[in-house]
Amino acid sequence: MEFQPLKYIYEASGNPDAYTLLLLHGTGGDEHDLIPIAQHFGKDLNVLSLRGNISENGMPRFFRRIGMGIFDEKDLEFRTREMIHFLKELAAKKKFDVTKIIALGYSNGANIAGASLFLQPDFLAGAILLRPMQPFRYSEIRLSGNHVPVLIASGKNDPTVNRIDTENYVKVLEENKFNVTHFEANAGHNLTSADLDEAVTWYRQAYLSKHSA
Repeated sequence: MEFQPLKYIYEASGNPDAYTLLLLHGTGGDEHDLIPIAQHFGKDLNVLSLRGNISENGMPRFFRRIGMGIFDEKDLEFRTREMIHFLKELAAKKKFDVTKIIALGYSNGANIAGASLFLQPDFLAGAILLRPMQPFRYSEIRLSGNHVPVLIASGKNDPTVNRIDTENYVKVLEENKFNVTHFEANAGHNLTSADLDEAVTWYRQAYLSKHSA
């Protein structure tokens, strides 16, 4: 099976040295869904929003699943590599720095962003994972996160994602040299203003403070 391009929206900041905020929607969303969130991060970022290539009963997704919370890991690996390949080609076309991509994914989008940390841990410059699940379940994981900053925002009352599983996911990333911040919102699977506030604060501390110091 050959890699296919993804539908996208790209908004350039005008700064060739800018980071690019990569927006990855949840199941049933599209490339328009998370654009309003990007505005809270300021105007100094390029914004790139993708639409997943998989359709599940008419709902866009980034990869197939076997059942609720059960991923088709073979397809997940293929789609993750497909996305990374597409991003590298698009970076060359649009002239943004492929080494300065910060992913912001919700649910299904968070899971393909997380999968990229497992498969190519040096690709993303950072990741905001909103209501994620651990993408791969094999026990022997050998990553080299090189202290890439990662924010995991879980919901205290999320019926979709088990709290213990999230804690284990955080531990796996920490053990493999990712710099993980775990925020637990008083919420379910849906996002809240607290998630957005935490994400913006995390971004400013991880990427802006070191440049203004």
